[in-house]
Amino acid sequence: MKSDSFSCSACGRGYPIGTTHFRCGCGGTFKINRSGRPLPISSLKDREKSIWRYREALPITNESNIISLGEGFTPLIPFPYKDFEKVLIKLDYVCPTGSFKDRGSSVLISKLKELGIKNCIVDSSGNAGASIAAYTSRAGIGCEVYCPAHTSEGKLIQISAYGAKLIKIPGTRAETALAIQEKAAKVYYASPNWNPFFVEGVKTMAFEISEQLGWKTPDVILCPTGYGGVFIGLYYGFKDLLDQGVVDKIPRLIGVQSEAISPIYKAFSQKTVEIKEVPSKDTLAEGIGCVRPIKGREILEIAQLTRGGFEIVSEMEIIQGWKELSQRGVYVEPTSAVVVKAIDRLTNKGLLNQKDNIVLVLTGSGLKATKKLAKYVTRKIEEVNNGSWY
Repeated sequence: MKSDSFSCSACGRGYPIGTTHFRCGCGGTFKINRSGRPLPISSLKDREKSIWRYREALPITNESNIISLGEGFTPLIPFPYKDFEKVLIKLDYVCPTGSFKDRGSSVLISKLKELGIKNCIVDSSGNAGASIAAYTSRAGIGCEVYCPAHTSEGKLIQISAYGAKLIKIPGTRAETALAIQEKAAKVYYASPNWNPFFVEGVKTMAFEISEQLGWKTPDVILCPTGYGGVFIGLYYGFKDLLDQGVVDKIPRLIGVQSEAISPIYKAFSQKTVEIKEVPSKDTLAEGIGCVRPIKGREILEIAQLTRGGFEIVSEMEIIQGWKELSQRGVYVEPTSAVVVKAIDRLTNKGLLNQKDNIVLVLTGSGLKATKKLAKYVTRKIEEVNNGSWY
């Protein structure tokens, strides 16, 4: 894929690919002016089982610059659920660093190598920071990671283990993002939420799901949604396939948020085009604890375009979903577990049908949140269901 420039999604102003600006002067986000080549579907079977099997669709000019840990092509397995005919779970937490973020990190850090970037900074709730720390380490690029001080200890240890400089910020995820802004004017800001190269990597999840289903699409995909990386990436990927004529539809995309922090759900329910900031609260789903997503308008537009939407789940429902996954051999962090009980809520609203082919995206490993999850492990499912765990 050849990519010559950025343009602002708000005002249309153009920027060179190598710009050190992470956003437009007007405050808008960048998008890539893309000129990717079609995927050679017939020859993919002979390629490596990673996101780079789809290299024609990815924005790297020279393959020698690719930084990869074998990320991608994660399992898509059955998850029988109540009376639903077909529910599958996409185990994207089995990427090398334990989260789906490796897809975006591989492409972003490969591009940084191609551009000759020597140092970068990033802010994160944990998973993205760990992922970028791993890939910059492999690329020989210096990295500083800003995280909320309350981030799960497993993620913070992982970041430091990769050799990145970890900076803990007292306060919320939003305050962490603010803390990095001044330095972002001087050092390349490798933000998963601002940088368009990151979502180019995430879109490979759509390619994989379709390929694993025999180049078909499911009816519905549910994914945890905070800043919207998976949600947007899935849309870009399926749209690429639709434009190429590989598939005949884009699935309905439904983002799931914690009831405690749900600005996207509230905006969509109120039929507004802008997402208002909400107060930061404690939630088990720390990975999607975003009080106001940067690409809010685009997220809402994608929901409309795919006839999708958003749902919320309570803290108790998060643990219920986590327990159901765990007791069937699937150990994820609470952020991933939000999708399970969202099925029930959507069904009760008439938004899901038991004949729908459904895919649930699981984004992060439970090993990253062991300390947080320890008190729930010994709880029986009956205790969780009746609320006596709380």
